[in-house]
Amino acid sequence: MHFVDTHTHVTDEAFSGEEEDVIARAKAAGVDRMLLADIDSSERGAMYAIVEKHPGVLFPMIGLHPENVRENWRDEVDMLESWLPKHPVAVGEIGLDYHWDITFKEQQKEALRAQFELAAQWDLPVNIHLRDAMQDFMSIVKDCAHLHLRGNMHAYSGSIESIMEMQKYGDWRIGVGGVVTFKNAHLREVVKALPLDRILLETDAPYMAPVPLRGTRNESSNIPLIAAKIAEIKDTSLATVAEETTAAAEKLFGI
Repeated sequence: MHFVDTHTHVTDEAFSGEEEDVIARAKAAGVDRMLLADIDSSERGAMYAIVEKHPGVLFPMIGLHPENVRENWRDEVDMLESWLPKHPVAVGEIGLDYHWDITFKEQQKEALRAQFELAAQWDLPVNIHLRDAMQDFMSIVKDCAHLHLRGNMHAYSGSIESIMEMQKYGDWRIGVGGVVTFKNAHLREVVKALPLDRILLETDAPYMAPVPLRGTRNESSNIPLIAAKIAEIKDTSLATVAEETTAAAEKLFGI
C-alpha cells in the first residue's frame, strides 16, 4: 500500500537533526510522498533545501500562513512568485486564524484574497488553514467563485454542511489527520458522510499525533494509523482508503 501525507512540516525545529530518519521511517511505513507546508519566507529556503535532496518524495507548497500576516504581508506575498520556477504543488498553507489574535484580521482577509488570485493565475490548488473564522472564509470563497478554486481544507474542523456549501464555489476536499482518532471527535461524522475521493490524509507533523500516540511528536509514518481509523469509520478496507486517498492527492496536487 502507498500513502501520501498531504501536510507535514519536516523542517520544523522539532525534527532538527533527525529529518533524514523521519523521512526514512515514513517511506518504510508506505508513506512515499509528503507535501511540505510553507508559512513565510523565513523558512522557505530550508524547506526547498530538503525537497531538493528528495525528488519525487518531498513536494513543496508556498504561501503566507495567516498567523504570520503582519503589516508587511504584501511584501511576503509578492515574494512568492520568485519561487514558482522551483515547482510548488500548491499555494499553502494560507487562510484565516482568529483563535489567538485578531490584530491583523483585516490583513489576513486581504492576504487570503491575494493568494487566491495567485493560485488561480498559476493554476495551482490551495491548502487552507482555518481556525475560528468560518463565516469570513465562506464569504471570501463565495466572492472568489469566479476564480474556480480547487484545494483542501487542512485539519478540517467544520460541519458536513459547510464543506458541501463550499462545493458550490470551487472544488474542495478535506484534510484528515490525527483528530479523527480522538474519542468523540466530530470529524468522524464528516468523514462518514463524505466520499473517499473528497478526503486527503495528513499529519500536520510534528503536531496532532493520532491515538495511541496522542501527546507525542507526530510523524508522517503515522499516516497508516489515521487511514485505519477512516477505514473503520467507513466500513471499508485499509487498502481501499490507501488507494482512493492517494488517487485524490495525485489528482489535486499533480504529483
